[in-house]
Amino acid sequence: MIPLREARKFVLSACQPRSPDRVRLAESLGLVLAERILASNDQPLFTNSAMDGFAVRAEDTKVAPARLKVIGTIMAGQVPSTTIGPGEAVRIMTGALLPEGADGVCIVELSEIQEDGSAVVIHQPVAQGAHVRHKGEDVASGDDVFVSRTRLTAAHIGVLSSLGLESVLVYPRLRVGVLSTGDELVGDATKISEGKIHDANRPALLAQLRADGWDAVDLGQIGDDESAMTRVFVAGSAGCDAVVTSGGVSKGEGDLVKVVLEKMDPAMMSMEIAVKPAKPFAFGVLPTFGTPVFGLPGNPVAALVSYELLVRPALRHMSGMLNLDRPSLRAIASEGFRRLPDGRVHFVCVRATLQPDGAIGIEKSGEQKSHVLRTLADANALAVLPDGPGVRSGEEVEILLLDVDRLEAMSNRGPTFNSA
Repeated sequence: MIPLREARKFVLSACQPRSPDRVRLAESLGLVLAERILASNDQPLFTNSAMDGFAVRAEDTKVAPARLKVIGTIMAGQVPSTTIGPGEAVRIMTGALLPEGADGVCIVELSEIQEDGSAVVIHQPVAQGAHVRHKGEDVASGDDVFVSRTRLTAAHIGVLSSLGLESVLVYPRLRVGVLSTGDELVGDATKISEGKIHDANRPALLAQLRADGWDAVDLGQIGDDESAMTRVFVAGSAGCDAVVTSGGVSKGEGDLVKVVLEKMDPAMMSMEIAVKPAKPFAFGVLPTFGTPVFGLPGNPVAALVSYELLVRPALRHMSGMLNLDRPSLRAIASEGFRRLPDGRVHFVCVRATLQPDGAIGIEKSGEQKSHVLRTLADANALAVLPDGPGVRSGEEVEILLLDVDRLEAMSNRGPTFNSA
């Protein structure tokens, strides 16, 4: 067996970031910048009101209530034609350009306008700059906005759009093919014959790839046939940036995936990794297109854990991301996690919950067997147990958090902010 870190090092060295491409900003969510973004203009472009109310001179409101003459109205998008002088105010809407002479805004709630609209009473003093968005306050022209290798979220896209950008240079969204192998597999048939099973791995891996932000390509399922496997691998390498397959990588007589890959790539490595589950693993790079192929074990829990430990980090590396792994946190075992020393790191499916004191507690989500997929479905984290006897109840343990939303949902705690 080889340590997980060595397997990862081998895989990552062969999975380099793809060449950047320019895409429309609207299509860049989740992608990683391959360029440094400098602001070509200010944001906001001009000083404007942050609230509906009255643009005033702060010194005219020092003694409140103050009665001011209303000399006009400025709507958002209009250019003011008036200058505010002593004792004057202008009705102004959110986002409207602040008129010359004004240095603050009194919000509607703290004002009282006369019925004929000719004057307004300001009930509290207005500080200079109150409710004003200053030119360049968010971003100033020439600023470093975002550095290369920034992964774009909705907020990033909003900032870039506010600066007038329509496209960005990014590492492209990967197309990842998924193939299931094995004579025992059937697809969506409602009835299956004795000895056959429904394919769970391919639908699960396709779904996980989409959840992680990549374009998942269904390469179907094939039996234990070398020629058929070779054809699918060739076709997949031509149309995909990577191929993920499950089954056929162990030591059985019918485990043909590693055999096919060895013939296609002499440098392909078939491994036994010092982890449980997900010990068998194969990896190679198909010729012609240089497409990485990940051979995962056939048991569904092992396949998905192998994806988390090796495939997902490699795909994130190929996508230009710097953070390759799920969040690693410290948790408190709510029960004992006993195990026998066997030279492997054990990854245990657990439910993680936020405790009243803010700590994270974990408990097993079910029977820990590599074919019991329900256990992983009921988990939101993997507990990492180094080789040894395990941990006792109340002891700390490292976890990989698979689903932060379910951590919050399972915590039975309301919002931590003051909702009043």
